[in-house]
Amino acid sequence: MSEHPAGLAHHFDDLEQQHAAATLGMWIFLITEIMFFGGLFVGYTVYRWQYPAAFADASHHVDLWLGALNTAVLLASSLTMAMAVYYAQSGKRKAVVVFLILTILLGSIFLGVKVVEYHHKYVDHLIPGPSFSIEGSLTRESQLFFVFYFVMTGMHALHMIVGIGLLATIAVMAGRGRFTREHYAPVEISGLYWHFVDIVWIFLFPLLYLIDRHK
Repeated sequence: MSEHPAGLAHHFDDLEQQHAAATLGMWIFLITEIMFFGGLFVGYTVYRWQYPAAFADASHHVDLWLGALNTAVLLASSLTMAMAVYYAQSGKRKAVVVFLILTILLGSIFLGVKVVEYHHKYVDHLIPGPSFSIEGSLTRESQLFFVFYFVMTGMHALHMIVGIGLLATIAVMAGRGRFTREHYAPVEISGLYWHFVDIVWIFLFPLLYLIDRHK
């Protein structure tokens, strides 16, 4: 009888089959997430087409530089996550932990910047509701822009929080030697999730911060 490989669940024949199943499961989950965010993007696009002047004006009240900073932070986190996966495939445990921690720190910086940005919106009375206030005659339509802004960026931030918790768990497991050159699927599929969250932001940034900034 051959030795049972470390990390192999009893209902799989080998690590290769387990890896393929885990990857497929993550891709199926990500497809549902694409449909979720896709619905938000479609809704935003429809209303932006219907109220172009109000949405263009409202977009000038979001902080372009904080959005750009967060974009750079997430791009850097994609690099550190990719490095964590690479070192997991190479069987270098300490390097995996280091790059996972760096990814977590960058994700935390992103959330910190977002908190600062939300605070600015609160101070400027740009949170949709009774206290919403913006100059101009298109207040109602501008408020709709900020509804989408907070829902879309808020859901993205929630996914970031989930991702940080996931990576923290993976980092602890890596530190305990749970992964090898043959068994690194949890690191890789966590990377898929993290890259997906980063890609969502790459679409959010131009839609919310860049379009019509020249006007």
